[in-house]
Amino acid sequence: MKNEIWLSSPHMGGSEINFIHEAFEQNWIAPLGPNVGGFEKDLRNYLNQDVEVAALSSGTAALHLALIILGIKQGDEVLCQSLTFSASANPIVYVGATPVFIDSEPYTWNMCPDSLEMAIKDRLAKGKSPKAIIVVHLYGMPAKMNEILEVAQKYNIPVIEDAAEALGSAYQGRKCGTFGLMSILSFNGNKIITTSGGGALVCNTLEQKNKAVYLSTQARENAPHYQHSEIGYNYRMSNVSAGIGRGQMEVLDKRVEARRNNHFFYVKLFQEIEGVTVFSEPNEDFYSNHWLSAVTVDETITGWSNHDLRLQFRNEKIESRPLWKPMHLQPVFENCIYYGNSVAEDLFNKGLCLPSGSNLTEEQKNRIKEVVLKMK
Repeated sequence: MKNEIWLSSPHMGGSEINFIHEAFEQNWIAPLGPNVGGFEKDLRNYLNQDVEVAALSSGTAALHLALIILGIKQGDEVLCQSLTFSASANPIVYVGATPVFIDSEPYTWNMCPDSLEMAIKDRLAKGKSPKAIIVVHLYGMPAKMNEILEVAQKYNIPVIEDAAEALGSAYQGRKCGTFGLMSILSFNGNKIITTSGGGALVCNTLEQKNKAVYLSTQARENAPHYQHSEIGYNYRMSNVSAGIGRGQMEVLDKRVEARRNNHFFYVKLFQEIEGVTVFSEPNEDFYSNHWLSAVTVDETITGWSNHDLRLQFRNEKIESRPLWKPMHLQPVFENCIYYGNSVAEDLFNKGLCLPSGSNLTEEQKNRIKEVVLKMK
């Protein structure tokens, strides 16, 4: 009986248990403890920039706090990449603001700088002043950050960098997660490394980090009694989860290497199948962790679609998944404004994410290969 091949399953390194045992032995089971600070330090050192890091319960929580710290409020507009997971857009609604969605460009699949500027000009012409830009590094592929930051600086709009899928990726030699005024990371169970559930807010100043930690611990003030002057949240990462993260950081580079090797496996596998394109870096400026490998299928050439391939995989107990459905096509955001063409929609209609776990075995790759070769 064949075992399921998952899209992206957790991959433990082995030393995580040591940090967890230490937390148990020292009775640091409460939310705070030495692993939290240690994990934040590990991340700060890895990002190799002058940043501060707040370890939180999820990437979504980090994005929510970023919007709050930037002062985004009821009635404001936030420009957001449309081709992404809903967690990139939902926090905009949490703070009472309105998402305005932006199309992708076809090379990185990320926010199109031209559509971004077109949106800003039109919003300003209509008397609206966008208060933030949320750009995503989709599936680990860095966005065109120089061009996006140039537009943002031209109109003095802060950029929040959603690097939830991009820990280990880099643009022009600089790590993703360090370009935005604030940036977010995710350590969900399917990410490049995991803390079971968790995330982080990457800040440019210690003041921002301290504000994030304060808000994430119910905005409790420094008093002998429980005193609160503003609304807070239960968003801090636990000491046990942070212990898992510390162990995972020890193998992060190996996990990136394994995911990139999966990408090269798919490049070789599909190179002789006309009509299938493997999602790859546009040029040497881009270094993707290839968190998820993906392809687009031109049915007019192959004679079969991305959904046909997905069903063939499913028949062999191999998980694959369509690309994110663009936010401007989601029922929950159907009344939101969208700027751009049909790049995001076309990618959704043609794309498929493939098994990409760093623990993918040669036997599993052979099973994947058999399915693909039968489609030729």
